[in-house]
Amino acid sequence: MKQTVIKNARAIVTCDGEDRIYRDSDILIEGSMIKEIGKDLEVPGAEVIRGDGMFVYPGLVDTHNHYFQTFVRNLMPIDYPNITVIEWLNDIYEIFKMIDSDAVYYSSMTAMTDLIKHGCTSAFDHQYCYPNTTIKELVDRQFEASELLGIRYHAGRGCNTLPRKEGSTIPPEMLETTDEFIKDCERLIGLYHDSSDFSMKQIVVSPCQPVNCYKETFTESISLARDKGVMLHTHLGEGESEMMKERWGMRTLDWCEEIGFAGPDVFYAHCWELTDDEYSKMAASGTGISHCPSPATLGGFPILNIPELDRKGVRLGLGCDGSATNDSANLLDALRMSYLMQCYHSKQRGGSPSPYRMLKLATKDGADLLGRKDLGSLEPGKGADLFMINSERMELAGASHDPANLLARAGVTGPVDLTMINGKVVFRDGEMQSMDEQKMYRQAEEACDAAIRSKASAYKEI
Repeated sequence: MKQTVIKNARAIVTCDGEDRIYRDSDILIEGSMIKEIGKDLEVPGAEVIRGDGMFVYPGLVDTHNHYFQTFVRNLMPIDYPNITVIEWLNDIYEIFKMIDSDAVYYSSMTAMTDLIKHGCTSAFDHQYCYPNTTIKELVDRQFEASELLGIRYHAGRGCNTLPRKEGSTIPPEMLETTDEFIKDCERLIGLYHDSSDFSMKQIVVSPCQPVNCYKETFTESISLARDKGVMLHTHLGEGESEMMKERWGMRTLDWCEEIGFAGPDVFYAHCWELTDDEYSKMAASGTGISHCPSPATLGGFPILNIPELDRKGVRLGLGCDGSATNDSANLLDALRMSYLMQCYHSKQRGGSPSPYRMLKLATKDGADLLGRKDLGSLEPGKGADLFMINSERMELAGASHDPANLLARAGVTGPVDLTMINGKVVFRDGEMQSMDEQKMYRQAEEACDAAIRSKASAYKEI
């Protein structure tokens, strides 16, 4: 089994249960796993990665994204600062329905590259865009991209089943039936889902959101996921609860709890419109939240009260969200933004979380949210997922005494110096290790032109 030693790292921020930081120490990696952390580890024949001057962190975990939206970004006419999420969805789906298989492949490649360059090693994507003009095997194309790049990928197979004439925001070109959705989830689970330690591929059954699906879509999702032992995900609490009250006589969270779409194997995205009592219900059921700061800021929506959610015991992770409401897949940037957002509201809320608390949100807590007890921290027995920052550069002079708080507090949001996933270096010194980036960029631009730019101008000027 291959052995690798990271030698003489200036600091190793473990994010473990004791919040240990090792100084001037080594990390021994055997295959996919961290074997030992300590000083002066001598392992004859091991590959050596110099850690002099480096701060080493656990790999970041992105718990919510929409890779297909990478080709629907930086489009100022499609923005929602002055409209509701539901109104925005009515507009943006007219663009989403143009997505094809190549666009999904190359937009996923783009987003995953962005994530890796900024220290992300494990990622969940919510792929709910299935136009009837292209193939169903879109998650398969995403796995092609993840395998090439070497990122741990949790694929959320989503869908929308409720027509507009019955109150949804979904154009007919993007509707699926519950039956075809469930059958494709079964297919994907059989082909890709690996529940073993250090797994690189998992499937999450992820109907898009209650307001845009039939009830049976959710109940059938629950039955399938619990039978197969996979996780469940959806959007919740982002402005739809009044519509759900009109439709079902109850708010969205109560609707989900009543049908069983809640529990330790479930996590929701956003949840900014929930009440204090609803957060307490989530804590009691063990249901988690992917906190996505960028769309909340862009839309001017309420900001989650992280300290209060911590006090209640709500499970949390950090997400980029899709590029239609973020415009990048840089989780370091989301980490910084989430911390500053908490600080802004701290006086009204009785204190903000520490920058290090937000780092744990993006590492150990994110891994836990995805059901990955084998990841999220740097300690023996955990997966060898990490990234390294060169602390000995001029812009960090005077700040390097506190590596645990550095990233969110000082705003270290640019590309990292090295990203390792599953014991393999995938990004180093500004270069992706598995592809010709310029060639891939040209191919991605061609796919974007073919799927989006050549058609979208007929709907919105871009």
